[in-house]
Amino acid sequence: MYDPLLKNQIDTNQDYPNSYWANNSGAAPASDGELEGDIESDVVIIGGGYTGLSCALHLAKEHGVKPLLLEANQTAWGCSGRNAGFILKSTGRKPWGTMVKDWGEEVMRGIYAEACAGVDTVNALIEQGIDCESQTPGYIRIAHKPSMFNALQKQADLLQRMFGYDVDVITRQQLQQDYVGDENAHGAIRFHDGYGINPLKLAWGYQQLAMKAGAKIHTHSPVIEWQQQQSKELLITPKARITADKVVLATNGYTPKGFHQAINNKTLPVLSQIIVTRALTEAELEQCNFLTSNVVMDTRALKYYYRKLPDNRILFGGRGAITGKGAENPYYADRLLSVLKQNFPDLSDLTYDYAWAGWICMALDDIPHINSAEDRSNVFYAAGYCGNGVSFSVQAGKRLAQMVAGETLPNLPLYQTQLKPFPMPALRRLGQWGYFHYGKFKDNYL
Repeated sequence: MYDPLLKNQIDTNQDYPNSYWANNSGAAPASDGELEGDIESDVVIIGGGYTGLSCALHLAKEHGVKPLLLEANQTAWGCSGRNAGFILKSTGRKPWGTMVKDWGEEVMRGIYAEACAGVDTVNALIEQGIDCESQTPGYIRIAHKPSMFNALQKQADLLQRMFGYDVDVITRQQLQQDYVGDENAHGAIRFHDGYGINPLKLAWGYQQLAMKAGAKIHTHSPVIEWQQQQSKELLITPKARITADKVVLATNGYTPKGFHQAINNKTLPVLSQIIVTRALTEAELEQCNFLTSNVVMDTRALKYYYRKLPDNRILFGGRGAITGKGAENPYYADRLLSVLKQNFPDLSDLTYDYAWAGWICMALDDIPHINSAEDRSNVFYAAGYCGNGVSFSVQAGKRLAQMVAGETLPNLPLYQTQLKPFPMPALRRLGQWGYFHYGKFKDNYL
């Protein structure tokens, strides 16, 4: 599997992975095809995932700029078409309480408002006619051990106190009776406004809206060389040379090694693994009392997450291999199935029909960054969603469009600080391995 820490060029001419989404979403919408010739453009966007498509859409629709978007494979070929489809109010991994300690309450509230705006942006776009199989609203965060239920209750209290955000506190008995009979859940809190979608169909919907607004979407057009000129950027693809006034880098966890100094050595791509089971019978659903279609995530440092899909399959996800070379090893999918069966012992005969992995993108300080390059004011980037980018990446794309158009963004660390370089970047994978072992120990014993 393509490994962005090891390869200087992204793999091209690649089909979508053999995922549940790719096999159950129909045909991809038509794009403008591979770019050819010598081209001049005001704005070029590199990357056809949520961020790039949102930026293209908002530039064309709200700022009168008709951008040219370059995608190495097909739109949403990367994480945007591989994720679990959780729409949540989130911005990275940094807890709200930590934000208050680091930056103060005003900044924390500003970031919370951006997280809310991210969900509002997604909802507004879906309402324009995107059929992405939205499920019943609700996000359940379960305590994976009794001590974590107290922590969840404190979180619910903080959300109510700080934001007036009503969150249901659910005991273990209530959870198993009214939502899902997860044997390893020790109570939960439930948010009313998260929900599940088909992530690939969502991205395709953004693509269609962007093209309708006037953006050009060129698939199978990887940037194989990037030359900086005095005031412009020269981007070279296999069949085209593009001279651009401004460039937006929206490749996140799929950015090749050494692609641009704005983000070189400043992110850590991490594999997330997902399985989708065969369809459960009504009797099996009744055995484990799987009533809810809400999205579910636990409190582990190395989180597991799951949801019941519209056809009664279970999507179950967690961490994957450390390197791309190990991504196809069935050990990681089998491990997820084993954990799923521990949660639901009555499903001992369950098998999975789909297994795939994708790169999420970690930032050193656990928050995404949307900014211009330190030494090139005409180059912009967004990266570091830390596995929580389905909704916020769309908000990031909208903010990128405003930045490209010359507007001032809110005075928040998300938009006013650069990605921080990882110390000893050559050892990032070793650090990841160490964190995985620490996380496993913490989840079991601390």
